[in-house]
Amino acid sequence: MEKSAAFFDVDNTLSRGSTLFLFARGLYRRGFFSTRTVLKFALAQARFRLSGKEKAKEIANIRKAALIFVRGHRTSELADIAEEIYDESISRALWSGTVDLAKEHLAAGRQVWLVTASPLEMGEVIARRLGFTGALGSIAESINGVYTGELVGELLHGGAKATAVLRLSEETGLNLANCFAYSDSSNDLPLLEAVGHPCAINPDARLRRHAKANAWPISDYRRARRAARMLAPVVAAIGAVAALFSQKPWGGKRR
Repeated sequence: MEKSAAFFDVDNTLSRGSTLFLFARGLYRRGFFSTRTVLKFALAQARFRLSGKEKAKEIANIRKAALIFVRGHRTSELADIAEEIYDESISRALWSGTVDLAKEHLAAGRQVWLVTASPLEMGEVIARRLGFTGALGSIAESINGVYTGELVGELLHGGAKATAVLRLSEETGLNLANCFAYSDSSNDLPLLEAVGHPCAINPDARLRRHAKANAWPISDYRRARRAARMLAPVVAAIGAVAALFSQKPWGGKRR
């Protein structure tokens, strides 16, 4: 039997909204971020949850800010915090339908990989906690176990995801024609089209049209999206900010 795998995008595919926002909120509560910076995360999260669309420039700027604020911190410290943030918020933000799909692939003998633009460390925590094979993500540079604030290579977004999956298939002997890929975003069309079995989950408008035109399977686990669209974006932003400040920062230093 040829090796095959299922590749899952994370934000809005496996989780409700952005895991980077949840990670940033957790870092804020531990004193990593200024209030002004984390408000930008909150507003971006509100827009993402309302529209289901990623703005590539905005996402890149947010991830760049995240890299700057972890600069000087030890990789071991961030690894511990990622575990805590998974328990605090990410585990509750997962779409159960997507998790069940991934577990069906595991039961069928396929590998299951997360492919995310978020930091690799966060993707690896989620994959390990759910029993998946592994994760591909953006790599933050570290020297002697300390983050430098720079990326290794490019942000794993758009076409870079397809390139990473192709490289993985060459290294591990996966036959992409027998593989599956799942995403919510039209930004991930290169990834979806790189495999034999592309599928849309919670798709944005452009991906939905493309999936229908090509007879791709579509799953949508969202509720009340139509009602949400009737609300002004500022209302959603207020809700996100309120959630953000539901707990005070834990001081400027790690406990």
